[in-house]
Amino acid sequence: MRYSIVIEIADGNFCAYCPDLPGCVATGKTARKVVLELKKAIRMHLAGMKKDGLSIPPPRTQVDYIEIPLSI
Repeated sequence: MRYSIVIEIADGNFCAYCPDLPGCVATGKTARKVVLELKKAIRMHLAGMKKDGLSIPPPRTQVDYIEIPLSI
């Protein structure tokens, strides 16, 4: 499965979350590290859901970018 993630810059580190898996978050000193940590968190999150007999939510969130001219 391929889930969308959001990476944000925080004070002194990065944080990331998966919109399709509420509560699944991670932090790290670099963007690369936070992605690695979130991959681990997603695996644990999905394993816990499976163990609890819950349905694994399919990826639904889409990500795109828009450009806004700075001359607004």
